[in-house]
Amino acid sequence: MMEARGLSRRFGGLLAVADLSLTLRVGELHAVIGPNGAGKSTLVNLLAGELAPTQGTIWLDGADITDFSVGQRAKAGVGRTFQRTNLMLNMTVLENVRLAAQASCGGMLRRAARVQAPIVAAREALRRVGLDPTGDALARTLSHGQLRQLEIAMALAGQPRVLLLDEPLAGSGAEDAEPLVALMRKLSREHAVLLVEHDMDVVFAVADVITVMVDGRVLAHGMPAEIRASAAVRDAYLGHVVA
Repeated sequence: MMEARGLSRRFGGLLAVADLSLTLRVGELHAVIGPNGAGKSTLVNLLAGELAPTQGTIWLDGADITDFSVGQRAKAGVGRTFQRTNLMLNMTVLENVRLAAQASCGGMLRRAARVQAPIVAAREALRRVGLDPTGDALARTLSHGQLRQLEIAMALAGQPRVLLLDEPLAGSGAEDAEPLVALMRKLSREHAVLLVEHDMDVVFAVADVITVMVDGRVLAHGMPAEIRASAAVRDAYLGHVVA
């Protein structure tokens, strides 16, 4: 569904992502791991259109989207979440998701449908993440884990084919993490999902394939069992976690 070929991004003398290629497939959760500064978030920003690559190409369902803006990629089917929650806390849960849906489809609808269609899309997105009972609550009343679910609902409101999840469990305790892990498993059956995450227990529990980045480059790529068995990965990053 999405493919990066020879992707690089340079910031002055720093090569943050270097000649990286990967493929995201529907029905597969592709985790990207690596130490701080490995280039993971830069990669997500390149795929989402927040940054332009210094070189390389990005393809979505066979079409070259390298020069697409963030908005154009969202309309083409790319949704994302961020490391830090970016929500309107004094608005209701439903209003947050409705605005996301409206941004995706408002201009393509007849006037009569512009009001109703985003609400329908928002309610469906909330149902998919398990937050439909909270639609009328103010976002600030949600738990940390529910706020993360709300962010995913906002991404889903645009009806994406690709989901880029940048540390969706950041700041979550075990109680919050459990429903988020279950949600990611469910979403990966219907979408191509890229997950950037530091919690290795979560990564090895949900990932179908793992790419390990170090210093902007791919150190290893393979099934979770292969990554666990890799001496190079242990030496560079995981250490005793996979012992």
